[in-house]
Amino acid sequence: MSHHTPPRQLPETNADAPDRTPPEEASAAPAVNDSEAGVPAAVEPADEEAAGATDEATGPTTTVETQAPDARPSAADTAGGTEDGKTPDQAVVPHEASGNDGSADAAASDSTSTDEPDPSVAASSAAARPGWFGWRRRFPRAARAVRVGTSVLAGAMVLGVLLMPNRLDRITPQSFLRLPVEAIFLAAVLLVLPSRARRIAAVVLGAFLGLSTVLKCLDMGFYQTLARPFDLVFDWILLSNAVDFLKDSLGRSGEVLAVIGVIVLLIAVLVLSALAMVRLADLMARHRPVAVRGTLVLGTAWIVCFTMGVQPGGVTIATKGYSQYLSNKVQYVREGLGDAEVFEKQLHVDAFADTPSDQLLTGLRGKDVLFTFVESYGRVAIDDPAMAPEIDATLKDGDARLKSAGFAARSGWLTSPVTGAGSWLAHTTFLSGLWIKNQQRYRTVTTSDRATLTSYFQKTGAWRTVGIVPGVRKSWPEGKYFGLDNIYDSTHLGYQGPYFSWTPVPDQFSLEAFQKLEHGKKDRDPIMAEIILASSHNPWSPIAHMIDWDDLGDGSVFNKIKAEGTNPTEVWKSAKRVRTEYRKAIQYSLDSLVQWVQRYGDDNTVLVLLGDHQPVPTVTGGTTNKDVPITIVARDPKVLDRVADWGWTDGLKPAANAPEWGMDKFRDRFMTAYGPEKK
Repeated sequence: MSHHTPPRQLPETNADAPDRTPPEEASAAPAVNDSEAGVPAAVEPADEEAAGATDEATGPTTTVETQAPDARPSAADTAGGTEDGKTPDQAVVPHEASGNDGSADAAASDSTSTDEPDPSVAASSAAARPGWFGWRRRFPRAARAVRVGTSVLAGAMVLGVLLMPNRLDRITPQSFLRLPVEAIFLAAVLLVLPSRARRIAAVVLGAFLGLSTVLKCLDMGFYQTLARPFDLVFDWILLSNAVDFLKDSLGRSGEVLAVIGVIVLLIAVLVLSALAMVRLADLMARHRPVAVRGTLVLGTAWIVCFTMGVQPGGVTIATKGYSQYLSNKVQYVREGLGDAEVFEKQLHVDAFADTPSDQLLTGLRGKDVLFTFVESYGRVAIDDPAMAPEIDATLKDGDARLKSAGFAARSGWLTSPVTGAGSWLAHTTFLSGLWIKNQQRYRTVTTSDRATLTSYFQKTGAWRTVGIVPGVRKSWPEGKYFGLDNIYDSTHLGYQGPYFSWTPVPDQFSLEAFQKLEHGKKDRDPIMAEIILASSHNPWSPIAHMIDWDDLGDGSVFNKIKAEGTNPTEVWKSAKRVRTEYRKAIQYSLDSLVQWVQRYGDDNTVLVLLGDHQPVPTVTGGTTNKDVPITIVARDPKVLDRVADWGWTDGLKPAANAPEWGMDKFRDRFMTAYGPEKK
């Protein structure tokens, strides 16, 4: 009889032998798998534990003496021996095979570990796992479909994050038909890492991709409203403003639910991205040869396409857009961190800081000077062919009204630091003479002793300075910085009518309130007023319309006007309707202001009318132009003669080739023009 025992084969016993072992007892001992002659099988500690657990489960064992003189010792004997250190001469024989022998197979198999799992072992192990309530065992085809589908979704998610643009207007099917070099790089990294490091790296990289997805979504929102990406250094403060907007729009409960929803969505994105990357890493590990070959092929294809500039249908196949996106973000952060030092130097440069008060603004002494901002009044309102005819008609009618009242006007262009929103940054730029392009600069300048155009009027002592700010609904401590003796916000204008969407007070009522509260008083000092007209503020629906000035009363008349207006939810379903409502809102603001000057203006009235920024990209069509119109209106010809060398256009409409200045340049040029005349 051969001295080799076949794997999983019970030893034969002689039924007639007097010392034979009963079959019941012999079946309790585990079998030994001699895979190689003369070489004992290696037993891992984990395998020993598994075998021990199996023995306990199957019952006691019985040993028999081995009679063959040339019999080999068992693997267990060779590996461990006995407790007293002597080599046993006994062999353990298993019971007859039972229905549950999977653990015995695992204990007897060769379990030499490597960094990469054996695909066949992994597949059999996965098939043996029961899954939720055993569904994978009952429905193997469905289980396989789920595995394949999950892997496909994980790959699509990772590729989608890498290829997705950060602007809604650039998301097209073609933008996803490209080969990102970052995907090839990630695959190579995950393939070279050992098992544990690979899984850790997959989790970290997946979470990072999730964060970049959130950042791209923030960019989309900022491009839609501010025509610029989210600033990682300065824009966090604006998120609190967004929360306030939700509270105003949805109430306290709606605000809380919206914030919770955003937090849950953020966590879900991070978790799903990490799981997707882990899924792909495990898939590549199970199919390592195929993954390595595929990575090499795709890497070669990317190099060839990138070198040759392959662009079928105008689509660049080999892209490194995600890397460029991250590089731009890093550059923005570096510039933002260094911006504070740059701005600090600019803050203390003021050509009029040492000018005596009696030499400031001498050309305007005795005049009422009104700096009036028309919300979102941008160049697009004048230049866009779809709006230009109606706006032209409004401006021509305004010129005729002003001329009939003895007024003249001259107009030019200013370039705003913002577009879409951020009015307070534009107002501060205009008044401070500094380029206030972010919230950090705004906070810095409004807590400094930097003089503004309005505070210089206050410094002279020749004007009473007031602010008409109907858009302010909370405390506004920055108002003191602008040198205003008295501030009238939405609660101090006497308005008892309804809101018009975001706008607390219609423009016509705001101007009438200014007339009653300040301008119409007898025996008063000259007034310098900062007036903000908010009816043209987004979302432009519903819009008030002009009524008889004598019928304004306390504003209750506007309840009926609002009820007849358009629903903003319906308007914003169509970009065309949005543009139409925007144009109507600008017309209403201009009509209100022109009619006020015609009705209440006199020889001492000087009006500086300007827009603060361009409207949102839905209206501008994505243009990068940030110009806004500016106009000076006066009855006294000497006022306009002072700016004759500016090259501005006569009338309320600036010519296309009229001078374009940065908004931060206006303060010093205005103060120079209306300072002491040179002899």
